[in-house]
Amino acid sequence: MDIIKRNHISISGHGTTPMIFAHGFGCDQSMWRFVAPAFANDYKLVLYDHVGSGNSDLNAYDYDKYDSLQGYADDLIEICQTLDLNDGVFVGHSVSSIIGVLAAIKQPQLFRYLILIGPSPCYINHEAYSGGFNQTDIEGLLDMLDENYLNWSNKMAPVIMGNPDRPELSEELNNRFCQTDPDIARHFARVTFTSDNRADLARLNTPSLILQCSNDVIAPESVGRFVHQQVQDSRFEIMNATGHCPNLSAPEETIAMISAYLEPRMSHATDLACEY
Repeated sequence: MDIIKRNHISISGHGTTPMIFAHGFGCDQSMWRFVAPAFANDYKLVLYDHVGSGNSDLNAYDYDKYDSLQGYADDLIEICQTLDLNDGVFVGHSVSSIIGVLAAIKQPQLFRYLILIGPSPCYINHEAYSGGFNQTDIEGLLDMLDENYLNWSNKMAPVIMGNPDRPELSEELNNRFCQTDPDIARHFARVTFTSDNRADLARLNTPSLILQCSNDVIAPESVGRFVHQQVQDSRFEIMNATGHCPNLSAPEETIAMISAYLEPRMSHATDLACEY
């Protein structure tokens, strides 16, 4: 199978260390267009679309394979292996954060650092865990999506994006949703919003930065703090950005926070390499 075609992979940048960007539900790699170029001088940039999203090969969508997030994590591993990418930086937004976590657990040599933007290992409340939604909330959301996907997109895009004073952002997100095959979107949404990967977090040994937006309805602060508590080598930062998509609404702050985390660590690694 042509992996590059399957996931519509694009490669750019002038560095040697891979930096791999993965988009959230209903979107595509264009969501990184304001963030990725800032790292082009220092990294080899790899952007891709999840199968079923963007300009990926829709014929490659397998409902059995993608009935769990592990199927997407296996794709990420396959992309890294095909392109000979090792010891890189993974930048994942929303559900892709957990996809990156699963990939790093299975093949830890692929990633030196994980940047997790708005991660949620479980969207549903469970006893002491506050995921942001009750079971009935999720069932209602998925029922609405099943009944009328376009109506769901129109209503949910402003909720997910936040920033009501900038309606053009919600409009772009809604347009992304509407360009996705409805059947695939319904399936991916059900997998995303009903997954429970809380137990996986303690198995992650890759150093991670967790970026938490303010006033994020989809992944509230309690979820970000839970991820931080469970991932042993992690740093937790709350952003001034509001909503769930800072890669669109606050790219400058997103770039600054990623850079502040990576620069001293990457510089230290370079210094150690020079000593030998």
